[in-house]
Amino acid sequence: MNLHEIDQELRATLALCSAASISTQLIKRGLRNVAVRGVAPVRADAPPMIGPAFTLRYVPAREDLDKYGSGGDPANLQRQAIEQVPAGSVFALDCRGATDIAGIGSILCRRLQARGVAGVLLDGGVRDTRSMAQLDLPVYCAGPAVPPNYVGHHAADLNVPIACGGVVIYPGDIIFGDAEAVVVMPRHLAVEVAADAAEMERRERFLFREIESGRPIKGVYPPDEETLQRYAAACAGGAA
Repeated sequence: MNLHEIDQELRATLALCSAASISTQLIKRGLRNVAVRGVAPVRADAPPMIGPAFTLRYVPAREDLDKYGSGGDPANLQRQAIEQVPAGSVFALDCRGATDIAGIGSILCRRLQARGVAGVLLDGGVRDTRSMAQLDLPVYCAGPAVPPNYVGHHAADLNVPIACGGVVIYPGDIIFGDAEAVVVMPRHLAVEVAADAAEMERRERFLFREIESGRPIKGVYPPDEETLQRYAAACAGGAA
């Protein structure tokens, strides 16, 4: 399979999960640094962001290269990236944690949405947040920032390993974002992590009902053998 493709079954399974359950499953496999720090969705009610990573690395801008109008330069890698991010991928940008400068704005995000990109993730600011909030495209960023990209960023590399919010992202890693957080999964673990996280979500919904019915925490969380037997019976009866 192409590095920037995932099958629909995996995408559908991940849609049943949460960032919290995925992160727990990754921790069980020894991966602790998976949650991108300092980012939040522009739209809290946006659909989940699910897709393989296509990356862009910024370095600090230099005035002879990055100036007003430089976005029209055919050699500008940021603009090249906008037309190269594969449909279904997450466009992940390394902004070096520079939250006071926009890594991207709403016009470019509109183009990404039109091209079928699954979402945008950057550890920097974004411009035009009110306009961006009208998009169906999930965008996770460090907050609003007015200064345009060329004031502080120079696009240096496409589709290379990057750092974003303190987490390394390799091209093709599977990125998942919801209203709570963004987590990064190594591609080779994604299928088993998704299956176990979806099952974790299912069992937790059962445990919610157990608590809401008046049962005490002890024996329910974590579940003891009796609770697990009730869960198995609920699953068998189609009630879980």
